[in-house]
Amino acid sequence: MKNSIADRVVYFLSGYPPFNMLNEKSLHKIAAQVQIIYLEKGDAVFEKGDAYHNDFYIVRDGAIYLYHTNENDKNIIGINDTGDIFGLRALITKENYKLSAVANEESIVYAIPIEVFESVTNNIVKINKYLITSFASNAYDPYTAEEYNEIFVDYIPNKSSDIANFQTAHFTTKPITCKPSKTLQYAANKMCKHDISCIIVVDENKHPIGIISNNDIKNKIATGLYPITTKVSNIMSAPVITDKENITVANAQLKMIQHSVSHICITKDGTPNSKLTGILTHHDILVTQGNNPSVILKDVRRAKRTRYLRIARLKANTLLKSYLEQNIPLTHILKVISSINDAVTERAIYLSIKKMKTPPPVAFSWISIGSQGRQEQLLFTDQDNALIFEDVPKHNYNTVKTYFIELSKHVTKTLNIIGFEYCKADMMASNPEWCKSISEWKTQFSNWILNPDEKSILLSSIFFDYNHIYGDKTLVDRLTDNIFETVGDSSRFYSILANDAMKSPPPLGFFKQFLVEQNGEHKDLFNIKSRALMPLIDAARVLVLSKKIKNVNSTYQRFEKLAELEENNKELFLSCSYAFKALLKFKTKQGILHENSGKFIELSTLTKEEQLKLKRCFKPIKEIQESLKLRFNTSNSIL
Repeated sequence: MKNSIADRVVYFLSGYPPFNMLNEKSLHKIAAQVQIIYLEKGDAVFEKGDAYHNDFYIVRDGAIYLYHTNENDKNIIGINDTGDIFGLRALITKENYKLSAVANEESIVYAIPIEVFESVTNNIVKINKYLITSFASNAYDPYTAEEYNEIFVDYIPNKSSDIANFQTAHFTTKPITCKPSKTLQYAANKMCKHDISCIIVVDENKHPIGIISNNDIKNKIATGLYPITTKVSNIMSAPVITDKENITVANAQLKMIQHSVSHICITKDGTPNSKLTGILTHHDILVTQGNNPSVILKDVRRAKRTRYLRIARLKANTLLKSYLEQNIPLTHILKVISSINDAVTERAIYLSIKKMKTPPPVAFSWISIGSQGRQEQLLFTDQDNALIFEDVPKHNYNTVKTYFIELSKHVTKTLNIIGFEYCKADMMASNPEWCKSISEWKTQFSNWILNPDEKSILLSSIFFDYNHIYGDKTLVDRLTDNIFETVGDSSRFYSILANDAMKSPPPLGFFKQFLVEQNGEHKDLFNIKSRALMPLIDAARVLVLSKKIKNVNSTYQRFEKLAELEENNKELFLSCSYAFKALLKFKTKQGILHENSGKFIELSTLTKEEQLKLKRCFKPIKEIQESLKLRFNTSNSIL
């Protein structure tokens, strides 16, 4: 008799990784054993400290929050939505749960039996890669990073990296060693002499029995727990993790995660009972993978020509696509891509200065504005930037400004060649209007704040999101201090900003249908940027300004900071943070899929699950706009 429930489970699983990598027969074998769990809001799947289950989980409907709890507080670490997997600790490390998983609304979760899953996925490379990466990314949070020595696995699922991941790992063949009777001072001097991060402790037969790393020295010697004259046998980490000389990169990564280490000792027979022949480090793995954030950043910082910068930035696009396919948390993606974007811009400025006939005449700061200023620029989009230079005597002003405009033209041209389009509104440092002295910038912001009009509010929404990239940061700090001093308690300015943040109503109509464009070239398309992302971006901006919060620019971090400050509104702010990340991730995926900005979406191309997931993200928009209306009395914000 046909099992219709199992068929529905198979249909659902086939749409999400890693199950979409399995054939139908394997999926049916899993589905036949899946337990369907129905949860009310507040129900726990598991709690911190619980013994690991014999299942891991995937969300069918609803949302499961992951919490870190202690005696006094409960903090959200992540939110799992439809298609997200969680509870991988049981599959990878066989340890008690470090977090609690609790339903935030009515939810349905599929419990996947580990034994059945492993029986059908044994030796399937892509699935092992996906699960290891998912676990590593979940482990990389403030509560487990130290425990896992901040090991993070960056997989790039393309042909070249697949070859790299499953080839024999390259390791150091002449590791530096010492005897257990030696003092820590002796070992540290030896590490310093050879410029290495660890030293292997071996017995008289040269079998590895322990390891001393920089972390051991920091945690056990620098803290005063042991004197520098103590024997290495007293503080070495033991036993060591070992493997054979033919270990692959993928297996090495798995072993490092499973055992929470960043070094593997290579021995003759792969056990600690044979002669040490080498040492494999996490850094060795990163170098082998090549298309990795660390390697890309090194390529950027070494680039001597624009075309090499372009090649490095294109690698970041491949990395971005890989991260999205593997469902890596957006917070990690934003940090990685933003770091690469900033490094590319910094190098473009450095190379442009080299093209100038003379060095900069005075101190200056290059700032990114808009999405890059908020560190939310994932795809190649328009470049938005500005330049601040130190005040100079009046008779030198024109000469200095002319220099920086010429420099800015070199920079914006370089960025354009790399792939960042010129700003259509010319909001770039090459425009004299956005290349000014620090005093002029202070006056400019003061005018926007004290004499707000429609244009100044529009510019405020762009220029209040800025980030220092290159040069003298103190200029930016001085500007920031002046802005907050000028804003003060200007309720009218906040009210106008809040009113602007509500110019786009929640994206659903009366009958819960999407509000789409009514005319023009984008007729019947959904504008996810203006209707969903911008209301959250604008709301976060006015709220942090009103709270005098400095140096927190990204939208999700602004909401998380607000959640810390206002316990009564914590749930709303965290919901806004989550909604923003989910919407930005969705927009980015659409942009990659259609090779555009992802701004306009053809709703008919979305699955029902995708549409439901989008609609769930719209709820916080309505709530935060209602909050702004009450908080800033927007009815009195007429210009």
